[in-house]
Amino acid sequence: MERKVTIEYYSDVLCVWAWIAQRRIDELNSTFGDKINWHYRYVDIFGDAKGKIVRQWFDRELFDGFSRHVVEAASAYDTAPVNPDVWTQVQPSTSANAHLLLKAVELTCSEEASVSLALAVRSAFYVDALDISDQDRLLEMAASAGGNAEAIAKCIGSGEAMAALMRDYQLAHEWSLKGSPSYVLDGGRQILYGNVGYRVLAANVEELLRQPAGEASWC
Repeated sequence: MERKVTIEYYSDVLCVWAWIAQRRIDELNSTFGDKINWHYRYVDIFGDAKGKIVRQWFDRELFDGFSRHVVEAASAYDTAPVNPDVWTQVQPSTSANAHLLLKAVELTCSEEASVSLALAVRSAFYVDALDISDQDRLLEMAASAGGNAEAIAKCIGSGEAMAALMRDYQLAHEWSLKGSPSYVLDGGRQILYGNVGYRVLAANVEELLRQPAGEASWC
């Protein structure tokens, strides 16, 4: 049986490092194909987005300072454009509404559809400078992408989507994840987070693919 690597990928849709990481995920998929079994999950980094920025950037020009930080962080990556209006003119209140909708799409359609919509949501914020905490806008985006608006609304209203989202948040806490994005590999034996380069990610995947099943640990 062909060996596969499972990666539990945790991110926050408002995290610029996850926006930057998308190119690396695409490259991993291009290189390894179905040898990687992804599980896409969400972590609470910008659940209280405005409060977070006020608390952490109060002495660094608040939203203007944070916006410059985000723009500068992404400036070295031409695959992760950032509209200068983000966080200055457009200030989402939370990432949780987007996470909730994406879990509802995952439950009512498929994980693939949810992942595709997540990329569209990130692009709507970082490229088009749209407020992705607006639930009506999110529902419109889901419907435009082919989602069943009635089924999505029912999934949210019943609490199923919220339960799935809370499970993601709880798992992130159990893994003691330090930030977004985070990659959990080998059943939690390896956890990488933040601005991890493609070669580092690829090397970890390659090593796990080479490791014989049942090989004893050296530790």
